[in-house]
Amino acid sequence: MAKIGIVTDSNSGITQAESKELGIRVMPMPFYIDDKLYLEDITLSQEEFYEKLNGKADIKTSAPSPGDFMDIWDEVLKEYDQLIHIPMSSGLSGTCSIAQMVANDGYEGKVWVVDNQRISVTQKQSVFDAMEMVKAGYDAQKIYDVLMEAKMDSSIYIMLDTLYYLKKGGRITPAAAAIGSLLKLKPVLQIQGKKLDAFSKARTVKQAKTTMIHQMASDCASRFGSPDASDVHLEIAYTYDRAAAEEFKKEVDAAFPGHDIVVDPLSLSVSCHIGPGALAIASSKKIHI
Repeated sequence: MAKIGIVTDSNSGITQAESKELGIRVMPMPFYIDDKLYLEDITLSQEEFYEKLNGKADIKTSAPSPGDFMDIWDEVLKEYDQLIHIPMSSGLSGTCSIAQMVANDGYEGKVWVVDNQRISVTQKQSVFDAMEMVKAGYDAQKIYDVLMEAKMDSSIYIMLDTLYYLKKGGRITPAAAAIGSLLKLKPVLQIQGKKLDAFSKARTVKQAKTTMIHQMASDCASRFGSPDASDVHLEIAYTYDRAAAEEFKKEVDAAFPGHDIVVDPLSLSVSCHIGPGALAIASSKKIHI
C-alpha cells in the first residue's frame, strides 16, 4: 500500500505549529507589503498583518512559484510515495493553476492537486477529511475523487464591517463605497464554488447576522439535505476581532444546538480584500468514510 502525504497552504488557517502536530505540510502564502516579501506564519503573523493593514500599508497577495511547489513536494516525497495537495480555490487565486501545471510536468502518479473550491475553514475541513481517508486506507486517486465529488458541498457567508478594502481593491466603485458608507450598510458576501460574490445588504450588524444564519439553515436543508444540520460541519470565521466572533458563535449555537462549532480566523488572502471586523459562518457537508 502506498504511503500518502498531505500538503495544503496557509489559506487553510492551519499554522506551521499545527501542521507538525497533524503530520502534514503547509505551504506559506507570500504577501508583498510595501514591496517587501513576507511569508504567512513564517515572517508574517496575524498580528503583524493587521498592524500593517490598519496602518494603510500597500498589501498585495501573491502566489507561490513553481519552484516553491517542487521544493516542498520533493521533500515530502522523500518520506511518502504519493501526496495529496489541497490548495485554495482556483476561483480566488492562481495558486491552484500553478500547482496543477507543476504536477502535470514530472509528478504524474505522485501528486494529486485537489481543486475542490475551498478556502479558509472549509479548506481546512478538506484537509481533515483527507487525513481520515488516509487512515482508512484510501489510495490517492480515491481521496482525490471523493474530495472533487464534494466540491460544491460547502458555503461561506461573510459580513463586512467596512467597504474601504473592496473599494481599494477595485471590486466596487468609489461611488458605491461612498453610498454604502453613508447608509452604514453591512454587505454580506458569499463563497459557493469558485467566486466571492455579493449576497445581500443589511442595514445593521444584527440584520446581517440574522441573514447569514437563516441562509445557512436554508443551505443545510436544501443544498445538503440535512434540515437539522446534523450531517454538516459548521464553523465561525473572522478577521481581527475574535471577541466579536465568540459573540456571534453564541447566536449560531442557539440556531444550531448540539453542534461543535469551531472558531478560526479567516485566511489573510481573504482578509486583505475585506478588511478587519468581518464575521463569517461556514459549512461543509460531512464526508462519510
